[in-house]
Amino acid sequence: MKQKIAQILADVVQQLKEQRVIPESLNPRVNVENTRDKAHGDFATNLAMMLTKAAGMPPRALAEKIVALVADEAVIEKVEIAGPGFINFFVNDSAKFAVVKTVLSQQGDFGQCNVGQGRSVLVEFVSANPTGPLHVGHGRGAAYGASVANLLAVAGFKVSREYYVNDAGRQMDILATSVWLRYLSLCGETFVFPSNGYKGDYIYAISESLKTQFGETLKRTALEVFAGVTPDEGCEEGDKEKHIDGLIVKAKNLLGATHYEEVFSAAVNSILSDIKEDLAGFGVTFEEWFSERALMETGVIDAAIEKLQAADKIYEKGGALWFRSTDYGDEKDRVVVRENGLKTYFASDIAYHFNKLERGFDLLIDIWGSDHHGYVPRVKAAMQAMDTNPDALEVLLVQFAILYKGGEKLAMSTRSGQFVTLRELRDEVGRDAARFFYVQRKSEQHMDFDLDLAVSKSNENPVYYIQYAHARICRVLVQSEEKGYVFDAEVGLASLGLLESEQEVHIATELAKYPEIVARAALVYEPHQIAYYLKDLAHALHAYYNASQFIVEDDALRQARLTLISSVQQVLKNGLAILGVSAPEKM
Repeated sequence: MKQKIAQILADVVQQLKEQRVIPESLNPRVNVENTRDKAHGDFATNLAMMLTKAAGMPPRALAEKIVALVADEAVIEKVEIAGPGFINFFVNDSAKFAVVKTVLSQQGDFGQCNVGQGRSVLVEFVSANPTGPLHVGHGRGAAYGASVANLLAVAGFKVSREYYVNDAGRQMDILATSVWLRYLSLCGETFVFPSNGYKGDYIYAISESLKTQFGETLKRTALEVFAGVTPDEGCEEGDKEKHIDGLIVKAKNLLGATHYEEVFSAAVNSILSDIKEDLAGFGVTFEEWFSERALMETGVIDAAIEKLQAADKIYEKGGALWFRSTDYGDEKDRVVVRENGLKTYFASDIAYHFNKLERGFDLLIDIWGSDHHGYVPRVKAAMQAMDTNPDALEVLLVQFAILYKGGEKLAMSTRSGQFVTLRELRDEVGRDAARFFYVQRKSEQHMDFDLDLAVSKSNENPVYYIQYAHARICRVLVQSEEKGYVFDAEVGLASLGLLESEQEVHIATELAKYPEIVARAALVYEPHQIAYYLKDLAHALHAYYNASQFIVEDDALRQARLTLISSVQQVLKNGLAILGVSAPEKM
């Protein structure tokens, strides 16, 4: 209905041009909003106030001219001018229920729109280093990223989902070395494990599988391994960074390239497999798992660096190569190749984003943790220096979630080296609650995740409240059948004129908002708008349920009410699907 009124006003604007009231070249944006107070009608526009300067007349006088040009439409009961020049539209109640037929005819497609106009978008999210299991911090990025991707797909974008696997670099070498050292312990070697190594239980599990596969083939003595290595922190002249780097060198030299690669691959593949399983259980899937190592092996990073050097965007200082990011507003220049010849993560990111655009995507969406906010300008700077469009990149930041149980804040480590994992959270509250709680607030806002609330069966639990509305409708339809009534949507649609209660009109109004909410939320990447809408729709349904009897003897009235709540059922299901939450038929 809002779109209908907007079109009516667009026709009025054209008439104003033809009458030379406003310039022919003027193309104003017609704003139509839902009114907050129904005494002021159903919809309102400020068009007269927008055009008052161009028309050279007071807004109220222009509003009178606009109202006079509004075509006689059966759906509009009356039009009024309010205040300095607002125009209020009152819609016939019968027209408000037209949305019910639309919902039931479109079913799962209701709410789809074309604001994306088929543009291709690559949504990259989670992308946690495969150095350990996903923890609750990754969970929010996973839920948000998946919901944004779903939302964009419904809004007419061509969406691809991608996980960037950081399977190269120093952290991965630390992981492989940590696994090997635990393997040596299993082989009977005794030593102090490095303070900067990975200590989680999962490291033991990988090293055990390594021993099962290779026996003691990879064993070297602790004396060989630690000889000549800089002492760890806590020792005289100790340095934890130099200590672990020295052990990495020893691992590579003592094992040789082939055996080291076997250890490295065992560690990465085990953790990556666990990550994929965790995300699948969380309802998050990807079309592409893009490997950083593959990026390096194909020479894309070297080619990107050479291109920037040729354009004088990279210079050498102190044996390292630096990108001139200060030329693009960054606070300082950034290293792309260290003095030891190793490329930085930034070098990989330059090449990776260039590769994304080379694959033909119109829009790139990166979803990062909020601690990466300072990284955004340098990546955009690199894109600009590579002669690609930095505006094609949209970086969305996600704040961390703080867990509470029994009113107490949970520590982010259950024991040394092991985070509260995403799998543990899923086991605690279930996938639906976790997905919904993660996206019910703006991604850049801090959120407190109340575990007790998430598992409660109460109206205060938003996901339970919404799912219960859906299940409640399903139960009403089943009860109707049990009483011998056959639900006939065609009869119900023909009888919608019998619906006249405040709750019924309110539900129809809420249903009509859904496509607009989807379009608006998609354009600003805010799935929490869908969550808010679903809570409002569920509230309207529960209020209607408490105020009305659905299964009445009057066939036409019964069919009309069941048809109305069936449309609510469908919209709840559609909205929950965007958020990755199920719509149960029983609770």
